[in-house]
Amino acid sequence: MVNKSEKLREKLKTLPSSPGVYFHKDKNGKIIYVGKAAVLKNRVRQYFQNTEKDPKTEALIEEIADTDWTVVDTEMDALFLENEMIKRYKPKWNILLRDDKNVSYVRIDLKSEVPYVSITRTPLDDGARYIGPFYAKNTISSALRILRRIFPYYDRPYTGKKTLNTDLGLTPGIEIGKMAPEDYKKSLRRLISYLEGNRAALIKSLEKTMKEEAKAGNFEEAARIRDQLFGLKGLKKKIVFSDKEFLDISSDHALVQLQVLLGLKRPPKRIEGYDISHIHGTDVVGSMVVFVNGASDRAEYRKFKLHRQKNDDLANLREILVRRLKHQEWPFPDLIVLDGGKLQLEAVKDAIPDNIPIIGRDKSGDHTKNAEVKIVIPKEDGQYRTVHLKSDDHISRLIARIDEEAHRFAITYHRLLRNKKMLK
Repeated sequence: MVNKSEKLREKLKTLPSSPGVYFHKDKNGKIIYVGKAAVLKNRVRQYFQNTEKDPKTEALIEEIADTDWTVVDTEMDALFLENEMIKRYKPKWNILLRDDKNVSYVRIDLKSEVPYVSITRTPLDDGARYIGPFYAKNTISSALRILRRIFPYYDRPYTGKKTLNTDLGLTPGIEIGKMAPEDYKKSLRRLISYLEGNRAALIKSLEKTMKEEAKAGNFEEAARIRDQLFGLKGLKKKIVFSDKEFLDISSDHALVQLQVLLGLKRPPKRIEGYDISHIHGTDVVGSMVVFVNGASDRAEYRKFKLHRQKNDDLANLREILVRRLKHQEWPFPDLIVLDGGKLQLEAVKDAIPDNIPIIGRDKSGDHTKNAEVKIVIPKEDGQYRTVHLKSDDHISRLIARIDEEAHRFAITYHRLLRNKKMLK
């Protein structure tokens, strides 16, 4: 084995034979590389074996002082979690080792009468859905080949002609009357949900829809959904990527550190982030983004159009929280993160139940990626304490990621409303 500390050598002996995501760290504890593995034990140990490697990989290994990992249920879960963690930590070696030709997006244009699924390196502003980025084209291609048997799709523009893929069950079969275009789009939305990492929420939604369809006498659709459920639950046995290539919440350092910092009984499993977007009090909207076990769950995101359109962010934020908490059918959060500081927390505190902790990220309007991560925490005496975090701190990375998503989601909805108004 490559010459490393005895402590790291002993740690590597405890690597599990499970799929997961690993985190290489430097001597200061900073994450410098995030990777995925079908078998963590095999993949991570490869870095430290005395075999010939390319110069860049050798340079990466030279910097590794420690390694951590998170176990997941399936290889596809590892694929999605790896992407989420790269977005959160932006490790320098993922950038240095990355070949831009391998950064890929899955493109699906749901506005098309009969959409098709493709992989592209260049997302365009053409109204299509782009899922990604994925950091290895061969990996997402392998995943799509497996998912296509669960969610059949066209991989090129629809011609209406029967093909070999029709006979193999790899297309929805619109060309032979097997499925209606509207049902095909429903199936594609489920595929999108899965590709965005919303596996648990999707399975729960499919189970509910299957029962509803069966109760309504739509047995053909219920059977189709049943088959999709069986396919999703069987993904654990599928091979998506080679070794050369349930989320354990206790392994996410950011969540464990948040538990300690806030004095919580357990790591916050569901975190909700909120933000407001408008121009001088017009087209005022709000966003709610959800992170489950430290990863974004886009199926749970919600957007709000404010009832009273005015330039008052404190009142707007309060309205959103009041409306959100009326939805008893949505799981309640273990932690709420607001875009703002003491003023924002004061504006909403009496609307939040005592058993839901809430914090603010005070950036004074600075939404840049390098903005200081300053957390404002309510105290039991009604006062507030401010915690300044280093930019490479685990909590800092998670809070910045949640804030970035909440801001992006709010702005996207605001622009949509503004554009619709301009087209009238």
